[in-house]
Amino acid sequence: MDTEKIILGIDPGTQILGYSLLEIKDGKPCVLALDVLYLKKIADFNLRIKKIFDSTLRIIDTFHPDHLAIEAPFFGKNVQSMLKLGRAQGVAIAAAMSRELSFSEYEPATIKQTVTGNGNAAKEQVAAMLRSLFTFPEEPHYLDATDALAVAYTCFIERSNPYADVREQLVSKPKRSKKSRRKSWSEFLTNNPDLINT
Repeated sequence: MDTEKIILGIDPGTQILGYSLLEIKDGKPCVLALDVLYLKKIADFNLRIKKIFDSTLRIIDTFHPDHLAIEAPFFGKNVQSMLKLGRAQGVAIAAAMSRELSFSEYEPATIKQTVTGNGNAAKEQVAAMLRSLFTFPEEPHYLDATDALAVAYTCFIERSNPYADVREQLVSKPKRSKKSRRKSWSEFLTNNPDLINT
């Protein structure tokens, strides 16, 4: 990760959407912003989606983040709720892509595990742990805001891994035959001797 970077974290929702900005300076993260979009008063669902898109663009244009970290929709029993949540996530990603931002998705359990060490932690536990790690500009009114910070923090932890870029390169390549993969792996080791434990 570069010495200076800003990660936009989003906890998507169609009633309340949480967002955060985490600035990384010399490897140390600090909170730039922590807030929510309150969408309940917008009766028309299509207008809510437009509000998410427009607001995400406004946040990006204000803070100029380098990367979007967003929580992936979880699988639940209510299919309609899942579809709506997926649309909220999709338009936020589309807004980021329209500004040429890269993005990462993180499963809820992965986020909770990263922040608290417990993949089944409650939202309140996640918020409490983040309060011990960061000084918030002001106390968030909704746990959706701290959930968004948790997503950004998870991204920071993952991308701070010195092997993260290598892992992304390997994962992003299309599947090949076993013979081809063996050749590619040996070429990778030859070209990156510093990554081999001696």
